[in-house]
Formats: sequence, C-alpha cells, structure tokens
Amino acid sequence: MPKPNTQPRPRTIAAVLAGGTGSRMGAPLPKQFIEVGGKPILQHTLEAFEAAPEIDTVIVVTAAPHRERVRALALACAPKVADVIDGGATRSDSSRAAIDWATARTDAHTRLLLHDAARMLVPNQVITDVVHALDHCEAVTAAVPSSDTVIETADSTAGDIIAASLDRSRLRRVQTPQGFHLGTIADAYARAASDPAFTPTDDCSVVLRFLPDVPVRVVGGSERNLKVTTPIDLVVAEALLADRR
Repeated sequence: MPKPNTQPRPRTIAAVLAGGTGSRMGAPLPKQFIEVGGKPILQHTLEAFEAAPEIDTVIVVTAAPHRERVRALALACAPKVADVIDGGATRSDSSRAAIDWATARTDAHTRLLLHDAARMLVPNQVITDVVHALDHCEAVTAAVPSSDTVIETADSTAGDIIAASLDRSRLRRVQTPQGFHLGTIADAYARAASDPAFTPTDDCSVVLRFLPDVPVRVVGGSERNLKVTTPIDLVVAEALLADRR
C-alpha cells in the first residue's frame, strides 16, 4: 500500500496584473475600475482568487497612480491580498515586478500564478487545475480550443494574402492564470533581460523562448474566462454574470 504524501504543499501566490490603462475600452477610467454587475472588474477577479482554497496569498500589480485605490478595494473584499505593488510600462514589466516581489519573500519552490485582472470571470476549476498541474510540471497555462480557422498571412502587391491555413485541431487560445515554479519563471525572465527586443504577450512564451528544455503544460480553460478588453466584452461579461446568478 503506498505511503500517504506527508510533504507540505508549497506556498501558492497569485499575482493579479492590473496595470493596464484600458485604452481600447475608450472609457475615462482604467478598465479594472469599470463596474460590471455592480462591482468593479478588479473586485470580481480578486474575489475569484479569494474563494480558491489553493491560493495562499494574492498580490496586485498596478500603475502607481492607482495604488491606493486598489489597496482600498482589496482591503474591502480580499483579505488574502498581502500587497499592492507598482507595475511597469509593459505587461512583462508587471510580471517581473511580481516575480521580484515573490523572490524576495519566498523560495524557488513557491508556485506563482500570473493572471490578467481583466479576466474577471475565471472559474474556480481553472485555478484549481493550474495549481494542481504544478505538482507535475514547472510551467502551465490554461487554454481553450480555437473554434475559428486561423490563417497565416503574407504581403503582396494587392495587400495581405493567405500564406497558410493552420490545423485548427491543434490550435489553442491562451488564457490566464499561467502558473510556474518561482525558480523557473525567475530564471526565464533573468535570461530574457539580455534580449531587450523580445516583447512577450504572455509569460509562458518567456519560458518557451529562454528555457526550451522546460515543457509547458496545457490545462483546459473556459469560454467564460474572457478578457474584458472592448465595450462589447462588457456586454458579454454582464450576460455571463447574470447567467451565473
């Protein structure tokens, strides 16, 4: 009979990246403060991680001018939030800030989840699956199958033309949270610092580029886990919230 696992579960930190300006939303305030269903988008996101038993600590990365507003919001709804820290000019700069914060306070075995604040409807099951996947791998992302045909284009004298039609059965749309062993993602970003031309749009791509021997696992995401980016996304999010109620 196998012996039960008596090793303590590594600490898990979730970093919510809320540094965006919301320029594509066309609103007078950053999108994380726009209300959906009577609550700011950021509050919905923080409550999702607050309710996830696998998450021990939450930090929020935001733009310096909004730090105190975020701190007040977190104090009111999310006791797991340990700190609100300044981000950077790009999303990857904000990820680096979260990695540096965790590295200064924990060890390489800590698990770090990086999540876009605009994904306010992230289901608990997705968070759970990402955390549990880190028992067997060093990097993981949530993703969903592509229902659209995706093409690669090329320039021509008449404009863009199709260069290739990709195999939809193998394509996935990447979501967050993405999860990592802290030592792994810290190493990947340290190596990325030597290539300032590299501009990742997500964190797993940093591991893929600079730690090619580290497999990045994929777990199922959710169509409900949309990223609120444009005004139409607000309408969809409102409808999904009403459906959940």
